[in-house]
Amino acid sequence: MTLSKSLTALGTSLLLLSVLASAADKADKERKKEKLAAESGSYPPVLWTEPADIRSRDLFAGPGGNEHQPHGTFIFEEEDLNGTNPKIVVRDEDGVRWKVKLGAEAQPETVATRIVWAAGYYADEDYFLPEIQINGLPDHLKRGQGQRGPDGSFTNVRMKRYLKGEDKLETWSWKDNPFTGTKELNGLRTVMALVNNWDCEDKNNAVLVEPKPAFTDHPVKIYEVRDLGASFGTTGLNGNHKVDKGNLKSFDDSRFITKTGSDYVDFGDPGRPAMKVIFNVPEYVTRMHIQWIGQHVPRQDARWIGQVLMQLSPDQVRDAFRAAGYDNLQIDGYSTALRERIAQLAGL
Repeated sequence: MTLSKSLTALGTSLLLLSVLASAADKADKERKKEKLAAESGSYPPVLWTEPADIRSRDLFAGPGGNEHQPHGTFIFEEEDLNGTNPKIVVRDEDGVRWKVKLGAEAQPETVATRIVWAAGYYADEDYFLPEIQINGLPDHLKRGQGQRGPDGSFTNVRMKRYLKGEDKLETWSWKDNPFTGTKELNGLRTVMALVNNWDCEDKNNAVLVEPKPAFTDHPVKIYEVRDLGASFGTTGLNGNHKVDKGNLKSFDDSRFITKTGSDYVDFGDPGRPAMKVIFNVPEYVTRMHIQWIGQHVPRQDARWIGQVLMQLSPDQVRDAFRAAGYDNLQIDGYSTALRERIAQLAGL
């Protein structure tokens, strides 16, 4: 056998071994997930915990705090091809895994996680980096290649930390969950409207197992809204991500409370998508079907969560936007608009 044929055979064998190893790893993960799901049947579900320290919460560092800030060298592991934004999974020098999100959602998602967390809900440990260097990148990325610098660097990225022991079981539905009709779920609906998160699809909701929560001595199932990047822009999908995500003018110009009754309130978000989206029929229909999340929210529940957030100081609100790398004019504009909305809720 010639040398080239031997190398070809060797390459084929290595590729086959890699595929088999990947399949075995996937099967092992599925078995572990099924085992965890069975074990979690008796774990109590948790959506909200009272933020007793809200006046002192560090909205610059966010849920992960300063101790979990990303640092050091990052090594490429794989691309995450889910969703609409390019994402890269990396590992730092301490062995911690991170998901790097590129594009228009990096800044607004960083802020939104902090506001959601400040209100007492669960949120990912997200951080914004103005620049990141990733070693070991492939020659060509399937997505995000245009955002890659010649030295392998990327600018304006969101870093989501993978938490050890916190495993995702499944998604949860806004319409069918253990908290339907509670002030906690209605408060969460209100917070989504507060930050103009128009991407409130069930697929963005996660049920996680928290083995060692701080507030109890047994494991719990955490109900969390993830993927908060479609925030602080328009109230509905526009199709232009420079306008509908992280756009101060869009956020400032949008209608927050659209109708107030004696016992309920309607919000503008999630709102009707732009008419040009109608040419993408499945997307348009999906967006129309989630508008109810911001409609007929009990007035007392919207007021309750507004009063919770009213405890935040102006500096805390500014810190949330400062953490996302916005400039001073944007920080001023966003924080003023958000505080005005919170005051509207508290005054209902």
